[in-house]
Amino acid sequence: MDGNTISIACEVNGVMRRIEVEPTERLVDVLRDKLFLTGTKEGCGIGECGACTVLLDDMPVNSCMVLAAQAGGRRILTIEGIKGEGTALHPLQQAFIDAGAVQCGYCTPAMVLCGYALLKSNPHPTEDDIRLAISGTLCRCTGYVQIIEAINLAVARMEHKEN
Repeated sequence: MDGNTISIACEVNGVMRRIEVEPTERLVDVLRDKLFLTGTKEGCGIGECGACTVLLDDMPVNSCMVLAAQAGGRRILTIEGIKGEGTALHPLQQAFIDAGAVQCGYCTPAMVLCGYALLKSNPHPTEDDIRLAISGTLCRCTGYVQIIEAINLAVARMEHKEN
């Protein structure tokens, strides 16, 4: 810290927060190191792998490419903010478990957030919609099949719950 901090206010996982940040500090670093939201991973640090994806005003962004100061006055959702009813997992999180879409787990928070953003904007996505939604996040373990299956399973469960 060089003393040139900026105070920003933003909503993080539904809670208003005021945070002191350096002008060049990245959102991923603030989330992990200042707010201790370590579900957000850093993979490449150059916006290529998507492991650091969070939702900024409901849109997936690579938090390694966003300055923390740019988050001022905005809504941030990390994997820690995804919740189901009561103590239950969100249907999407449960579907990832049930479909075997979690292996090493490094990409999982980003994949869940991308799926969550998709389902929020399009509750009845096609497989192409799902593929596009997760296309910015690399997975080395599952080959994506189980991830697509998990999102489809969540869609089916959420549709069934609506009826």
